[in-house]
Amino acid sequence: MAGQFDDRTNDDGEHFCSVCMRPESTAGKMIRLPMNMYLCSDCMDNLSKMMESQFGKNPFASGQRPGAEQMEEFGKMFRSEMNANDREKEVNVPPVKTEIVDSDEEETEEKEDTTETDDTKEEKKTSKGGPRFSIFNMGEFPFPFGAQQPKVKKTGEHKPLLKLGDIPAPHEIKAKLDEYVVGQEQAKRVMSVAVYNHYKRVATNTMDEIEIEKSNMLMIGPTGCGKTYLVRTLARLLDVPLAITDATTLTEAGYIGDDIESVVSKLLAAADNDVDKAEQGIIFIDEIDKIAKKANMNSRDVSGEAVQQGMLKLLEGAEIEVPVGASSKNAMVPTVTVNTRNILFICGGAFPGLEEIIEERLNKTTNMGFTTEVKSKFNKDRKMLQKVEVEDIRKFGMIPEFVGRLPMVFALEALDEDMMVRVLKEPKNAILKQYQKLLDLDGVKLEFEEDALREIAKKAIEKDTGARALRAIIDAFMIDIMYEIPKDKEIGIVTITGDYIRGKGGPRVELRRD
Repeated sequence: MAGQFDDRTNDDGEHFCSVCMRPESTAGKMIRLPMNMYLCSDCMDNLSKMMESQFGKNPFASGQRPGAEQMEEFGKMFRSEMNANDREKEVNVPPVKTEIVDSDEEETEEKEDTTETDDTKEEKKTSKGGPRFSIFNMGEFPFPFGAQQPKVKKTGEHKPLLKLGDIPAPHEIKAKLDEYVVGQEQAKRVMSVAVYNHYKRVATNTMDEIEIEKSNMLMIGPTGCGKTYLVRTLARLLDVPLAITDATTLTEAGYIGDDIESVVSKLLAAADNDVDKAEQGIIFIDEIDKIAKKANMNSRDVSGEAVQQGMLKLLEGAEIEVPVGASSKNAMVPTVTVNTRNILFICGGAFPGLEEIIEERLNKTTNMGFTTEVKSKFNKDRKMLQKVEVEDIRKFGMIPEFVGRLPMVFALEALDEDMMVRVLKEPKNAILKQYQKLLDLDGVKLEFEEDALREIAKKAIEKDTGARALRAIIDAFMIDIMYEIPKDKEIGIVTITGDYIRGKGGPRVELRRD
Protein backbone atom coordinates (compact mmCIF):
# COMPACT_ATOMS: atom_id res chain seq x y z
CA MET A 1 0.00 0.00 0.00
CA ALA A 2 2.84 2.34 0.80
CA GLY A 3 4.26 1.98 -2.69
CA GLN A 4 0.99 3.27 -4.14
CA PHE A 5 1.78 6.75 -2.78
CA ASP A 6 5.52 6.89 -3.38
CA ASP A 7 5.17 8.96 -6.58
CA ARG A 8 3.35 11.78 -4.76
CA THR A 9 6.50 13.36 -3.36
CA ASN A 10 8.62 16.33 -4.30
CA ASP A 11 12.40 16.55 -4.61
CA ASP A 12 12.76 16.72 -0.83
CA GLY A 13 10.73 13.56 -0.34
CA GLU A 14 7.68 15.46 1.00
CA HIS A 15 4.11 14.65 0.01
CA PHE A 16 2.18 17.56 -1.49
CA CYS A 17 -1.51 18.43 -1.70
CA SER A 18 -3.09 17.52 -5.05
CA VAL A 19 -5.26 20.68 -5.04
CA CYS A 20 -3.20 23.55 -3.62
CA MET A 21 0.18 21.90 -4.43
CA ARG A 22 1.63 22.86 -1.03
CA PRO A 23 4.16 20.45 0.55
CA GLU A 24 3.80 18.94 4.01
CA SER A 25 6.28 21.43 5.45
CA THR A 26 3.85 24.23 4.59
CA ALA A 27 0.37 22.72 4.72
CA GLY A 28 0.87 20.19 7.52
CA LYS A 29 0.07 16.50 7.60
CA MET A 30 -1.66 15.16 4.45
CA ILE A 31 -4.78 12.98 4.15
CA ARG A 32 -4.35 9.97 1.88
CA LEU A 33 -7.02 9.38 -0.76
CA PRO A 34 -7.47 6.69 -3.41
CA MET A 35 -5.73 7.05 -6.77
CA ASN A 36 -2.45 8.34 -5.32
CA MET A 37 -4.01 11.56 -4.06
CA TYR A 38 -3.20 13.64 -1.02
CA LEU A 39 -5.24 16.48 0.46
CA CYS A 40 -4.21 18.94 3.15
CA SER A 41 -6.62 19.66 5.99
CA ASP A 42 -7.54 23.09 4.55
CA CYS A 43 -8.54 21.65 1.17
CA MET A 44 -10.42 18.84 2.89
CA ASP A 45 -12.47 21.34 4.92
CA ASN A 46 -13.20 23.41 1.81
CA LEU A 47 -14.28 20.31 -0.10
CA SER A 48 -16.65 19.30 2.72
CA LYS A 49 -18.20 22.78 2.80
CA MET A 50 -18.66 22.74 -0.96
CA MET A 51 -20.43 19.39 -0.83
CA GLU A 52 -22.87 20.61 1.83
CA SER A 53 -23.59 23.89 0.01
CA GLN A 54 -24.13 22.26 -3.41
CA PHE A 55 -25.83 18.96 -2.53
CA GLY A 56 -27.20 19.58 0.97
CA LYS A 57 -25.31 16.58 2.24
CA ASN A 58 -21.72 15.95 3.24
CA PRO A 59 -20.54 12.45 2.29
CA PHE A 60 -17.33 12.95 4.29
CA ALA A 61 -17.86 12.44 8.01
CA SER A 62 -16.22 15.17 10.07
CA GLY A 63 -12.81 14.20 11.37
CA GLN A 64 -12.65 10.97 9.33
CA ARG A 65 -10.50 10.08 6.38
CA PRO A 66 -12.69 9.51 3.26
CA GLY A 67 -12.35 6.05 1.83
CA ALA A 68 -13.71 4.26 -1.23
CA GLU A 69 -17.30 4.18 0.05
CA GLN A 70 -17.39 7.91 0.76
CA MET A 71 -15.84 8.67 -2.61
CA GLU A 72 -18.36 6.42 -4.35
CA GLU A 73 -21.24 8.17 -2.55
CA PHE A 74 -19.86 11.53 -3.59
CA GLY A 75 -19.64 10.33 -7.19
CA LYS A 76 -23.29 9.30 -7.23
CA MET A 77 -24.36 12.64 -5.77
CA PHE A 78 -22.25 14.50 -8.32
CA ARG A 79 -23.60 12.54 -11.33
CA SER A 80 -27.24 12.80 -10.21
CA GLU A 81 -26.88 16.56 -9.85
CA MET A 82 -25.47 16.83 -13.38
CA ASN A 83 -28.24 14.69 -14.86
CA ALA A 84 -30.90 16.71 -13.05
CA ASN A 85 -29.66 19.87 -14.71
CA ASP A 86 -29.32 18.06 -18.07
CA ARG A 87 -25.78 19.21 -18.55
CA GLU A 88 -22.32 17.69 -18.62
CA LYS A 89 -19.22 19.25 -17.26
CA GLU A 90 -15.75 18.10 -18.09
CA VAL A 91 -13.01 19.81 -16.14
CA ASN A 92 -9.27 19.27 -16.31
CA VAL A 93 -7.55 20.29 -13.12
CA PRO A 94 -3.87 19.43 -12.77
CA PRO A 95 -2.51 17.23 -11.41
CA VAL A 96 -5.68 15.12 -11.15
CA LYS A 97 -9.01 14.95 -12.97
CA THR A 98 -12.26 14.07 -11.30
CA GLU A 99 -15.02 11.72 -12.11
CA ILE A 100 -16.08 8.42 -10.68
CA VAL A 101 -16.94 5.68 -13.14
CA ASP A 102 -18.22 2.20 -12.52
CA SER A 103 -16.26 -0.81 -13.68
CA ASP A 104 -18.86 -1.65 -16.38
CA GLU A 105 -18.64 1.84 -17.84
CA GLU A 106 -14.87 1.66 -17.73
CA GLU A 107 -14.77 -1.54 -19.75
CA THR A 108 -17.09 -0.01 -22.35
CA GLU A 109 -14.83 2.99 -22.69
CA GLU A 110 -11.82 0.71 -23.16
CA LYS A 111 -13.54 -1.03 -26.06
CA GLU A 112 -14.58 2.18 -27.75
CA ASP A 113 -11.24 3.97 -27.43
CA THR A 114 -8.79 2.23 -29.74
CA THR A 115 -6.15 5.00 -29.77
CA GLU A 116 -5.04 4.90 -26.18
CA THR A 117 -1.65 6.22 -25.25
CA ASP A 118 0.69 4.55 -22.78
CA ASP A 119 -0.20 7.18 -20.19
CA THR A 120 -3.92 6.51 -20.60
CA LYS A 121 -3.43 2.77 -20.21
CA GLU A 122 -1.31 3.29 -17.12
CA GLU A 123 -3.98 5.56 -15.61
CA LYS A 124 -6.74 3.01 -16.22
CA LYS A 125 -4.59 0.20 -14.91
CA THR A 126 -3.94 2.06 -11.70
CA SER A 127 -7.57 3.09 -11.27
CA LYS A 128 -8.96 -0.47 -11.29
CA GLY A 129 -9.90 -1.71 -7.89
CA GLY A 130 -10.92 1.73 -6.62
CA PRO A 131 -12.89 4.78 -7.71
CA ARG A 132 -11.30 7.25 -10.12
CA PHE A 133 -11.28 10.70 -8.43
CA SER A 134 -11.37 13.62 -10.89
CA ILE A 135 -13.81 16.08 -9.50
CA PHE A 136 -14.41 19.69 -9.80
CA ASN A 137 -14.18 23.02 -11.45
CA MET A 138 -11.61 25.08 -9.59
CA GLY A 139 -13.74 28.18 -10.25
CA GLU A 140 -16.41 26.69 -7.97
CA PHE A 141 -13.95 25.66 -5.26
CA PRO A 142 -14.16 27.86 -2.13
CA PHE A 143 -11.45 30.24 -0.97
CA PRO A 144 -8.54 30.44 -1.44
CA PHE A 145 -8.30 28.42 -4.65
CA GLY A 146 -11.58 28.82 -6.44
CA ALA A 147 -12.90 32.28 -5.65
CA GLN A 148 -14.89 33.56 -8.61
CA GLN A 149 -12.55 35.78 -10.58
CA PRO A 150 -13.90 39.16 -11.67
CA LYS A 151 -14.39 39.59 -15.38
CA VAL A 152 -12.16 42.29 -16.79
CA LYS A 153 -13.18 43.95 -20.04
CA LYS A 154 -10.64 45.56 -22.30
CA THR A 155 -10.84 46.52 -25.95
CA GLY A 156 -8.02 47.38 -28.27
CA GLU A 157 -9.53 50.69 -29.39
CA HIS A 158 -9.29 53.98 -27.53
CA LYS A 159 -12.84 55.25 -27.04
CA PRO A 160 -13.00 58.52 -25.10
CA LEU A 161 -15.79 58.73 -22.54
CA LEU A 162 -16.35 62.38 -23.44
CA LYS A 163 -16.31 63.60 -27.01
CA LEU A 164 -14.76 66.98 -27.68
CA GLY A 165 -18.14 68.66 -28.21
CA ASP A 166 -19.62 67.12 -25.05
CA ILE A 167 -17.01 68.44 -22.62
CA PRO A 168 -18.58 71.27 -20.57
CA ALA A 169 -16.75 74.60 -20.75
CA PRO A 170 -14.93 75.86 -17.63
CA HIS A 171 -17.66 78.40 -16.80
CA GLU A 172 -20.29 75.65 -17.03
CA ILE A 173 -18.26 73.39 -14.71
CA LYS A 174 -17.84 76.22 -12.19
CA ALA A 175 -21.55 77.09 -12.33
CA LYS A 176 -22.39 73.48 -11.45
CA LEU A 177 -19.89 73.49 -8.59
CA ASP A 178 -21.43 76.75 -7.30
CA GLU A 179 -24.73 74.92 -6.76
CA TYR A 180 -23.15 72.58 -4.23
CA VAL A 181 -20.07 74.31 -2.81
CA VAL A 182 -20.10 77.73 -1.18
CA GLY A 183 -17.16 80.09 -1.70
CA GLN A 184 -13.74 78.75 -2.77
CA GLU A 185 -13.93 80.80 -5.99
CA GLN A 186 -10.27 80.48 -6.93
CA ALA A 187 -10.21 76.75 -6.26
CA LYS A 188 -13.30 76.16 -8.41
CA ARG A 189 -11.84 78.21 -11.27
CA VAL A 190 -8.56 76.26 -11.20
CA MET A 191 -10.33 72.90 -11.07
CA SER A 192 -12.70 73.82 -13.90
CA VAL A 193 -9.86 74.82 -16.24
CA ALA A 194 -7.68 71.83 -15.30
CA VAL A 195 -10.47 69.30 -15.86
CA TYR A 196 -11.54 70.95 -19.13
CA ASN A 197 -8.00 70.83 -20.51
CA HIS A 198 -7.45 67.27 -19.31
CA TYR A 199 -10.50 65.80 -21.04
CA LYS A 200 -9.77 67.77 -24.21
CA ARG A 201 -6.41 66.01 -24.12
CA VAL A 202 -8.09 62.62 -23.63
CA ALA A 203 -10.69 63.21 -26.36
CA THR A 204 -8.18 64.26 -29.03
CA ASN A 205 -5.35 61.99 -27.85
CA THR A 206 -2.96 64.24 -29.74
CA MET A 207 -3.03 67.70 -31.19
CA ASP A 208 -0.83 68.41 -34.22
CA GLU A 209 1.73 65.94 -32.82
CA ILE A 210 2.12 68.11 -29.73
CA GLU A 211 1.62 65.97 -26.65
CA ILE A 212 -0.26 67.75 -23.89
CA GLU A 213 0.86 66.93 -20.36
CA LYS A 214 -1.56 65.91 -17.62
CA SER A 215 -3.12 68.51 -15.31
CA ASN A 216 -2.77 66.65 -12.01
CA MET A 217 -3.81 68.79 -9.04
CA LEU A 218 -2.72 69.30 -5.44
CA MET A 219 -5.42 70.75 -3.16
CA ILE A 220 -4.38 72.25 0.16
CA GLY A 221 -6.95 73.28 2.72
CA PRO A 222 -8.02 72.84 6.34
CA THR A 223 -10.38 70.05 7.31
CA GLY A 224 -14.03 70.59 6.47
CA CYS A 225 -13.47 73.21 3.75
CA GLY A 226 -14.92 71.09 0.91
CA LYS A 227 -11.99 69.28 -0.76
CA THR A 228 -13.66 65.89 -1.10
CA TYR A 229 -17.03 67.41 -1.85
CA LEU A 230 -15.61 69.38 -4.78
CA VAL A 231 -14.14 66.24 -6.35
CA ARG A 232 -17.35 64.22 -5.90
CA THR A 233 -19.42 66.96 -7.48
CA LEU A 234 -16.96 67.20 -10.35
CA ALA A 235 -17.09 63.46 -11.11
CA ARG A 236 -20.89 63.47 -10.91
CA LEU A 237 -21.05 66.37 -13.37
CA LEU A 238 -18.75 64.69 -15.91
CA ASP A 239 -20.18 61.18 -15.38
CA VAL A 240 -16.77 59.53 -15.25
CA PRO A 241 -15.50 56.83 -12.85
CA LEU A 242 -14.22 58.20 -9.56
CA ALA A 243 -12.16 56.50 -6.87
CA ILE A 244 -11.58 58.18 -3.51
CA THR A 245 -8.76 56.64 -1.52
CA ASP A 246 -6.71 57.46 1.53
CA ALA A 247 -2.93 57.82 1.48
CA THR A 248 -2.58 56.83 5.15
CA THR A 249 -2.92 53.11 4.35
CA LEU A 250 -0.31 53.08 1.58
CA THR A 251 3.10 51.54 2.23
CA GLU A 252 6.08 50.49 0.17
CA ALA A 253 5.60 47.16 -1.60
CA GLY A 254 6.34 44.19 0.64
CA TYR A 255 5.24 45.82 3.90
CA ILE A 256 1.98 45.58 5.80
CA GLY A 257 -0.61 47.88 4.25
CA ASP A 258 -2.02 48.59 0.81
CA ASP A 259 0.24 48.56 -2.22
CA ILE A 260 0.52 51.76 -4.22
CA GLU A 261 -1.28 50.10 -7.15
CA SER A 262 -4.38 49.64 -4.96
CA VAL A 263 -5.47 53.22 -5.74
CA VAL A 264 -5.86 52.22 -9.40
CA SER A 265 -7.53 48.96 -8.36
CA LYS A 266 -10.28 50.97 -6.63
CA LEU A 267 -10.83 53.00 -9.80
CA LEU A 268 -11.10 49.78 -11.81
CA ALA A 269 -13.78 48.54 -9.40
CA ALA A 270 -15.64 51.87 -9.72
CA ALA A 271 -15.62 51.38 -13.51
CA ASP A 272 -17.17 47.88 -13.18
CA ASN A 273 -13.85 46.31 -14.15
CA ASP A 274 -13.95 48.05 -17.54
CA VAL A 275 -10.31 48.92 -18.21
CA ASP A 276 -11.15 51.44 -20.95
CA LYS A 277 -13.39 53.45 -18.61
CA ALA A 278 -10.95 53.20 -15.72
CA GLU A 279 -8.14 54.58 -17.88
CA GLN A 280 -10.13 57.83 -18.27
CA GLY A 281 -11.36 58.23 -14.69
CA ILE A 282 -10.44 60.43 -11.75
CA ILE A 283 -8.54 59.32 -8.64
CA PHE A 284 -8.72 61.49 -5.53
CA ILE A 285 -6.02 60.67 -2.99
CA ASP A 286 -6.95 62.26 0.32
CA GLU A 287 -4.63 62.84 3.29
CA ILE A 288 -1.68 63.15 0.92
CA ASP A 289 0.21 65.11 3.57
CA LYS A 290 0.50 61.91 5.64
CA ILE A 291 3.13 60.50 3.24
CA ALA A 292 5.50 63.43 3.78
CA LYS A 293 9.07 62.57 4.73
CA LYS A 294 9.40 61.89 8.42
CA ALA A 295 12.07 64.02 10.06
CA ASN A 296 14.89 62.44 12.08
CA MET A 297 14.02 58.85 11.17
CA ASN A 298 16.74 56.25 11.64
CA SER A 299 14.68 53.40 10.17
CA ARG A 300 13.32 52.96 6.66
CA ASP A 301 10.46 55.36 5.91
CA VAL A 302 8.12 52.79 4.29
CA SER A 303 4.96 54.91 4.59
CA GLY A 304 6.49 58.28 3.77
CA GLU A 305 9.16 59.05 1.21
CA ALA A 306 9.08 55.47 -0.12
CA VAL A 307 5.41 55.87 -1.05
CA GLN A 308 6.11 59.16 -2.82
CA GLN A 309 8.87 57.48 -4.83
CA GLY A 310 6.56 54.62 -5.77
CA MET A 311 3.80 56.95 -6.92
CA LEU A 312 5.96 58.88 -9.38
CA LYS A 313 5.34 56.66 -12.41
CA LEU A 314 1.69 56.33 -11.36
CA LEU A 315 1.13 60.09 -11.56
CA GLU A 316 3.12 60.63 -14.73
CA GLY A 317 1.56 57.80 -16.72
CA ALA A 318 2.73 54.22 -17.10
CA GLU A 319 1.58 50.64 -17.61
CA ILE A 320 0.69 49.40 -14.13
CA GLU A 321 -0.02 45.81 -13.09
CA VAL A 322 -3.14 46.22 -10.97
CA PRO A 323 -4.64 43.54 -8.68
CA VAL A 324 -8.31 42.92 -9.49
CA GLY A 325 -10.57 42.91 -6.43
CA ALA A 326 -7.75 43.15 -3.88
CA SER A 327 -5.52 45.76 -2.27
CA SER A 328 -2.21 43.95 -2.82
CA LYS A 329 -0.62 41.57 -5.30
CA ASN A 330 -0.20 37.89 -4.55
CA ALA A 331 -0.23 34.60 -6.38
CA MET A 332 -3.95 34.04 -5.81
CA VAL A 333 -5.12 37.44 -7.13
CA PRO A 334 -5.42 38.10 -10.88
CA THR A 335 -3.87 41.26 -12.28
CA VAL A 336 -4.62 43.43 -15.28
CA THR A 337 -2.55 46.09 -17.00
CA VAL A 338 -3.91 49.63 -16.72
CA ASN A 339 -2.34 52.64 -18.42
CA THR A 340 -2.49 55.69 -16.12
CA ARG A 341 -1.60 58.16 -18.87
CA ASN A 342 -5.17 59.50 -19.11
CA ILE A 343 -6.16 59.16 -15.45
CA LEU A 344 -6.53 62.50 -13.68
CA PHE A 345 -4.98 62.47 -10.20
CA ILE A 346 -6.19 64.97 -7.62
CA CYS A 347 -4.34 64.94 -4.30
CA GLY A 348 -5.65 66.72 -1.23
CA GLY A 349 -4.54 67.27 2.32
CA ALA A 350 -4.81 69.59 5.29
CA PHE A 351 -1.01 69.96 5.66
CA PRO A 352 -1.07 70.95 9.35
CA GLY A 353 1.89 73.18 10.19
CA LEU A 354 2.26 74.48 6.63
CA GLU A 355 1.05 77.92 7.77
CA GLU A 356 4.08 78.25 10.05
CA ILE A 357 6.41 77.35 7.16
CA ILE A 358 4.78 79.98 4.94
CA GLU A 359 4.89 82.55 7.73
CA GLU A 360 8.59 81.87 8.33
CA ARG A 361 9.33 82.44 4.65
CA LEU A 362 7.33 85.68 4.56
CA ASN A 363 9.03 87.01 7.71
CA LYS A 364 12.57 86.59 6.37
CA THR A 365 12.62 90.28 5.46
CA THR A 366 11.91 91.37 9.04
CA ASN A 367 14.28 94.12 10.23
CA MET A 368 16.91 93.41 12.87
CA GLY A 369 17.76 95.50 15.92
CA PHE A 370 15.46 97.97 17.68
CA THR A 371 13.02 98.02 14.74
CA THR A 372 12.39 94.28 14.83
CA GLU A 373 8.73 93.32 15.12
CA VAL A 374 8.13 91.07 18.12
CA LYS A 375 4.92 89.60 16.66
CA SER A 376 4.48 88.44 13.12
CA LYS A 377 2.34 90.70 10.99
CA PHE A 378 0.83 87.53 9.47
CA ASN A 379 -0.32 86.10 12.82
CA LYS A 380 -3.76 84.38 12.57
CA ASP A 381 -4.15 85.23 8.90
CA ARG A 382 -7.00 82.98 7.72
CA LYS A 383 -5.81 83.26 4.11
CA MET A 384 -2.25 82.22 4.86
CA LEU A 385 -2.51 79.04 2.76
CA GLN A 386 -3.35 81.14 -0.30
CA LYS A 387 0.30 82.32 -0.26
CA VAL A 388 1.71 78.78 -0.54
CA GLU A 389 4.56 78.09 -2.94
CA VAL A 390 6.31 74.92 -4.07
CA GLU A 391 9.28 75.49 -1.79
CA ASP A 392 6.94 75.51 1.23
CA ILE A 393 5.53 72.12 0.24
CA ARG A 394 9.04 70.74 -0.22
CA LYS A 395 10.04 71.98 3.21
CA PHE A 396 6.95 70.28 4.64
CA GLY A 397 8.33 66.93 3.49
CA MET A 398 7.16 66.30 -0.08
CA ILE A 399 9.98 65.34 -2.43
CA PRO A 400 10.59 67.59 -5.49
CA GLU A 401 9.87 64.79 -7.99
CA PHE A 402 6.44 64.23 -6.44
CA VAL A 403 5.46 67.91 -6.36
CA GLY A 404 6.69 68.33 -9.93
CA ARG A 405 4.10 65.82 -11.14
CA LEU A 406 1.29 67.91 -9.59
CA PRO A 407 1.55 71.13 -11.62
CA MET A 408 -1.78 72.63 -10.47
CA VAL A 409 -1.26 73.64 -6.83
CA PHE A 410 -3.95 75.69 -5.09
CA ALA A 411 -5.31 76.25 -1.62
CA LEU A 412 -8.84 76.43 -0.26
CA GLU A 413 -9.94 79.07 2.21
CA ALA A 414 -10.83 78.35 5.81
CA LEU A 415 -14.54 78.93 6.39
CA ASP A 416 -15.41 82.15 8.25
CA GLU A 417 -18.74 83.01 9.90
CA ASP A 418 -20.37 84.38 6.75
CA MET A 419 -19.37 81.33 4.72
CA MET A 420 -20.65 79.03 7.44
CA VAL A 421 -24.07 80.71 7.30
CA ARG A 422 -24.11 80.33 3.53
CA VAL A 423 -23.16 76.64 3.81
CA LEU A 424 -26.14 76.16 6.11
CA LYS A 425 -28.76 77.43 3.67
CA GLU A 426 -27.49 77.95 0.09
CA PRO A 427 -26.30 74.61 -1.42
CA LYS A 428 -28.80 72.32 -3.13
CA ASN A 429 -28.56 69.77 -0.33
CA ALA A 430 -27.90 72.23 2.50
CA ILE A 431 -28.30 70.93 6.04
CA LEU A 432 -31.27 73.21 6.75
CA LYS A 433 -33.03 72.02 3.60
CA GLN A 434 -32.58 68.43 4.70
CA TYR A 435 -34.25 69.06 8.07
CA GLN A 436 -36.99 71.13 6.46
CA LYS A 437 -37.69 68.20 4.15
CA LEU A 438 -37.84 65.76 7.06
CA LEU A 439 -40.36 67.89 8.98
CA ASP A 440 -42.34 68.64 5.84
CA LEU A 441 -43.06 64.92 5.60
CA ASP A 442 -44.80 65.31 8.98
CA GLY A 443 -46.73 68.34 7.71
CA VAL A 444 -44.67 70.81 9.79
CA LYS A 445 -42.82 73.87 8.47
CA LEU A 446 -39.34 74.49 9.89
CA GLU A 447 -37.83 77.98 9.95
CA PHE A 448 -34.54 79.42 11.24
CA GLU A 449 -33.99 82.98 12.37
CA GLU A 450 -30.89 84.74 11.05
CA ASP A 451 -29.68 85.16 14.64
CA ALA A 452 -29.87 81.40 15.14
CA LEU A 453 -27.81 80.76 12.02
CA ARG A 454 -25.13 83.16 13.25
CA GLU A 455 -24.95 81.41 16.62
CA ILE A 456 -24.60 78.02 14.95
CA ALA A 457 -21.79 79.37 12.74
CA LYS A 458 -19.94 80.78 15.77
CA LYS A 459 -20.13 77.45 17.60
CA ALA A 460 -18.87 75.63 14.49
CA ILE A 461 -15.84 77.92 14.18
CA GLU A 462 -14.96 77.24 17.82
CA LYS A 463 -14.86 73.50 17.11
CA ASP A 464 -12.30 74.13 14.32
CA THR A 465 -13.48 71.19 12.19
CA GLY A 466 -14.92 73.20 9.32
CA ALA A 467 -18.34 72.52 7.81
CA ARG A 468 -18.48 69.10 9.47
CA ALA A 469 -19.16 70.81 12.79
CA LEU A 470 -22.40 72.35 11.47
CA ARG A 471 -24.19 69.03 11.22
CA ALA A 472 -23.12 67.95 14.70
CA ILE A 473 -24.35 71.22 16.25
CA ILE A 474 -27.73 71.21 14.48
CA ASP A 475 -28.30 67.54 15.29
CA ALA A 476 -27.80 68.26 18.99
CA PHE A 477 -30.48 70.98 18.96
CA MET A 478 -32.92 69.16 16.69
CA ILE A 479 -33.11 65.86 18.57
CA ASP A 480 -35.73 67.08 21.07
CA ILE A 481 -37.75 68.79 18.36
CA MET A 482 -37.74 65.72 16.11
CA TYR A 483 -38.79 63.61 19.07
CA GLU A 484 -41.66 65.79 20.29
CA ILE A 485 -43.27 66.93 17.02
CA PRO A 486 -44.79 63.57 15.99
CA LYS A 487 -46.65 63.50 19.33
CA ASP A 488 -48.78 66.56 18.53
CA LYS A 489 -50.57 66.67 15.18
CA GLU A 490 -51.65 70.29 15.82
CA ILE A 491 -48.15 71.75 15.39
CA GLY A 492 -47.84 73.69 12.13
CA ILE A 493 -44.69 75.83 12.31
CA VAL A 494 -41.51 75.49 14.37
CA THR A 495 -39.04 78.40 14.42
CA ILE A 496 -35.48 77.98 15.75
CA THR A 497 -34.45 81.16 17.57
CA GLY A 498 -31.08 82.53 18.59
CA ASP A 499 -31.98 82.21 22.28
CA TYR A 500 -32.67 78.51 21.81
CA ILE A 501 -29.19 77.99 20.32
CA ARG A 502 -27.65 80.01 23.18
CA GLY A 503 -29.52 77.87 25.71
CA LYS A 504 -31.67 80.73 27.02
CA GLY A 505 -35.04 79.67 25.69
CA GLY A 506 -36.85 77.25 23.44
CA PRO A 507 -38.07 77.11 19.84
CA ARG A 508 -41.17 79.05 18.88
CA VAL A 509 -44.08 76.74 18.06
CA GLU A 510 -47.22 77.77 16.14
CA LEU A 511 -50.32 75.60 15.82
CA ARG A 512 -52.18 74.89 12.62
CA ARG A 513 -54.78 77.48 11.64
CA ASP A 514 -57.06 75.22 9.65
